[in-house]
Amino acid sequence: MFLSTERQWPLNAWYQAAWSHEVADAPLARTLLNEEVVLFRDAEGKASALEDRCCHRATPLRLGEVVAEGLRCGYHGLTFDGTGRCVAIPGQDTIPRNAKVRSYPILERQEIVWIWMGDPDLASADKLHVDFPWNDDHENWPHIHDMYEIDCNFMLLVDNLMDLTHIPYIHRKTIGGGDQRGQVDATMDVTETETGVHYIRWMEGIVPPPTYVKGAGFTEGTLVDRWQEFEYVVPSSVVQWTGALEAGRGARADREQDGGFNLRLYHGITPKTESTCYYFWTPLNGYKPKDEAATRILHEEIAVTFDEDLEFLESQQACMAQTLDRPLVNVKHDVARVPARRAIERMIRAETA
Repeated sequence: MFLSTERQWPLNAWYQAAWSHEVADAPLARTLLNEEVVLFRDAEGKASALEDRCCHRATPLRLGEVVAEGLRCGYHGLTFDGTGRCVAIPGQDTIPRNAKVRSYPILERQEIVWIWMGDPDLASADKLHVDFPWNDDHENWPHIHDMYEIDCNFMLLVDNLMDLTHIPYIHRKTIGGGDQRGQVDATMDVTETETGVHYIRWMEGIVPPPTYVKGAGFTEGTLVDRWQEFEYVVPSSVVQWTGALEAGRGARADREQDGGFNLRLYHGITPKTESTCYYFWTPLNGYKPKDEAATRILHEEIAVTFDEDLEFLESQQACMAQTLDRPLVNVKHDVARVPARRAIERMIRAETA
């Protein structure tokens, strides 16, 4: 359950450190995989990440400021560039060779700032297996980014996304209302991949939930064919495509039709500590892309849905921490969750062998 003292995450992998808009003209501090990190942009707009500790008097660099040369410590003014090298010491011309701090490889793509927390010599762009091009298409997929800090292990959040049979119970007022039995009895098509697991759920001829009615304007008495497609990519990303069309329109054969309800959602889950994580999420409006109000309402509806998850996830974390010696039971609805766990465990074993 990833609650022991053993390694709970791979180090040699790309993790989301921030949304691109978060890294601006002021230091951004984050605790990532138990390490204190500070992010900033240089004069050319390039994002960099350093350990949050000045090599002079161990002052957190987050208390400093971004200047033209890099990040300047707020205590005595030492300045570090994006590689971690000290490039300026006030009142001193000679800079000691060991005046430097650790830097972390950064990769910025599709409005996401990725960080490599392991061996920097192993970092390469081809090891980022997540692709979410819809983030770059604001015209057809407008969206609002968000981030939560959650008091649970990062894989509990992945578990939550791999077994959606909780939706009609926790989210009755948003995405889980309507036809409860039709949702629990959804057909599942699960495929293990080289980088995780992919699945698609179909719920056909069911009553649409409140969020779908509000978003797409389904009228009373309308039945829909609803799908939920998810892919978990190790170590900590989930890509989602969800929607519904009126029953009889052939959704299984063509989900790209106009009308109905249609959104994509990116989930980035980065460990903060063994029992806390950052949850980066953004829902993309594919059903009314020209309607700014619809994009805002979609974000608000999804936010309410995720708020409903928080109490359960944090309570689950607390309960698991107190009952480590008691096994848990798998049921048929864990058909995607179990391979997701296998995928992250394989990655950890390969790295620690």
